[in-house]
Amino acid sequence: MPKRTGAGALLALAVTSLALGATLATPANAAARAPHFLAAADLPPHPSSSWTAGKVTAGVPEAVEQDRCLSMALGGDGSETWYREFRTDRDTSARQVSVRLSTTAAAKGRFSRLNKDIKSCAARIEKADRETEATLKDYGTLPVEEGAHVHGLHTVTSWGASDIRLLSVGRDGRTVTVVDWGQLGDFADAPVRAFKKTTVTAVNKLH
Repeated sequence: MPKRTGAGALLALAVTSLALGATLATPANAAARAPHFLAAADLPPHPSSSWTAGKVTAGVPEAVEQDRCLSMALGGDGSETWYREFRTDRDTSARQVSVRLSTTAAAKGRFSRLNKDIKSCAARIEKADRETEATLKDYGTLPVEEGAHVHGLHTVTSWGASDIRLLSVGRDGRTVTVVDWGQLGDFADAPVRAFKKTTVTAVNKLH
């Protein structure tokens, strides 16, 4: 819901350390301007494992750029976009991605586009992979700030792999956030009520 450095590379790393230092300063500054993110304790409780939160990172993760539900609206250069990964010791993971748009109108458009893309992504998944069956459920809207919408996506392959995913899109002013939770299972395994609470918290925390 992705190093080891050989000895031969150490000299090159030393020579370029100054340039790398300048490059790494940019994400640090960007992270300081980021909206506020969920904490591990805000995620739906896992019955046998605690959540661990990664760092808030500037840009768009590779997994999102390749995602058939989110990539069209969240891909690109990652400008004014940040994300945070969450994991458990089991098969459950989550991610929050937030993007700050230039105007409120642009944020409204991105919010609508994301919901539209999620609603249509089951068909794209099946078209891209005939061995996978995808089913979407609409869990409705939430009355928080400028609104939020919750979706569920179940995929099952011809060889029996079954995954359940919960996605929500929320907006506060010029900022749009997406919360993405997933694990092995089906709709019966989805903690919808807890995920809705997580979504409300995510939107309320943005600013």
